[in-house]
Amino acid sequence: MGLFGLLLVLHILASIAIIGPVFGMPIIRRSARTVDQLHFAFGITTKLAIIPKIGGSVLILTGIWLMFITKMGLSQMWLNVSILLSLLMVVMIDGWIEPRMKKIIKIISESQDQGNEIPAEFGLLIKKIVPIETAAQLLIIAILVLMVVKPF
Repeated sequence: MGLFGLLLVLHILASIAIIGPVFGMPIIRRSARTVDQLHFAFGITTKLAIIPKIGGSVLILTGIWLMFITKMGLSQMWLNVSILLSLLMVVMIDGWIEPRMKKIIKIISESQDQGNEIPAEFGLLIKKIVPIETAAQLLIIAILVLMVVKPF
């Protein structure tokens, strides 16, 4: 396997490292029914959050390297749209979802002393995040389709 093949495999593995947590972490968080379960779920998802960050860095580096090797540059529309959607997804996750999650984690930490019932405020905050997470998941699907199909 040459350099191109190795970079392509790393690029695909990095995309999997991003896709898995973006689809899995919301399911883990929403499955909690008590404050203890919430605390545990958020502990897991906080630890797992490093995987997409590393995967994203590897994805960008290998993607740029693949663009140089193939001499493709930014000449392909599907690639430009994929990059734009990827940047939008990063803004959604780092700018909208993560700050709200930190607020939720703070509420969970504070409510751990008040029994095992999930605070009502948690439900309201989670409902505000669900559409953003869904949009991020749809963006990932769109990016994946663009990368595989290369429609234009």
